[in-house]
Amino acid sequence: MTQAQLAQTDAPLLAVRDVSVVFGGIVALNGVSFDMQKGQILGLIGPNGAGKTTLFNCLSRLYQPSSGDILMEGHSILKRPPHRIAEIGIGRTFQNVALFPNLSVLDNVRVGTHARTSSDIISDSLRLAWIRRSETSVNTKVHEILAYLNLEEVAHKTVSGLPFGTQKRVELARALAADPKILLLDEPAGGLNHEEVHVLGDLIRRIRDDRHVTVLLVEHHMGLVMSIADHVVALNFGRKLAEGTPAQVQADPDVIKAYLGSKDQ
Repeated sequence: MTQAQLAQTDAPLLAVRDVSVVFGGIVALNGVSFDMQKGQILGLIGPNGAGKTTLFNCLSRLYQPSSGDILMEGHSILKRPPHRIAEIGIGRTFQNVALFPNLSVLDNVRVGTHARTSSDIISDSLRLAWIRRSETSVNTKVHEILAYLNLEEVAHKTVSGLPFGTQKRVELARALAADPKILLLDEPAGGLNHEEVHVLGDLIRRIRDDRHVTVLLVEHHMGLVMSIADHVVALNFGRKLAEGTPAQVQADPDVIKAYLGSKDQ
C-alpha cells in the first residue's frame, strides 16, 4: 500500500475543524476540533451548557457555525441545507422524540427512506414500473428494520399511543431507514429506566457492528457513554476540555473538576 493510500485509509470519516458558534455575543462553541473515524462510537459529553447540543445541531445543519468547518469524507457539509444532509449519509435522532404522532410506526419509518428515493409527483401519479419496484424495495427495507428493532408487533399502531421507550426505537428505526453512514444520537437514554438503558447500549453496539454505522452519541448518562464509546470528547463552556479513551477522559482532572467542582469553588 502506498503512503497516499495509507493516508486515505486513515482519513477521518468526519472532521470538526476549529468550529465556533456565537449567538448575539454569547460564545456557545469556541474553536472545537476533533476527528471521528469510520466504525467508531464517539461519545460527546459535558455539563449542562457545555455546547454539546450546539455542536450536534451544527453537525445536522440546524445551526451554521460562525467560523470553522465540518468535513465529511473530506468535503465540507456547511453549504448543505438541513433537508439535504441525509443524502450524504448523516442521520439523527432527537432528545425530545420528533415523530409524526398521528401516523403509524410503519409510516414513520417509511418517511426515513425518502432521502434515498428519487420519485416525483408525475411518476408517482402514473404508477410507472420503476416507481412500483421502488415501493416494493422500500417496503422490504422498512419491514427488515422493524424486525431488526423488534417493532413488528406495533407496526400498524399509532405512534402517540406507544410507550416512550418504544417511540425512541421508532425514531431510531426512521433514522436507520435513510441508510446513514453516521448516526447522531441526541440523549437516547433520556427518560429510560436502568434496564432500558442497558438494552439501549447493547443495541447501539449491535447497530454499529451489524449495519456498519459510525455513531456520535451525545449523552448525560455517563455509565452508557463509558461502557460503549471507543472515543470520548468532553466539552465545557464551549471549549474542548479533554479527548481520548473513556478511561483517559474519566481520569482527566479537568473533566472531574467540571463535573464535580473543586474544593476552591
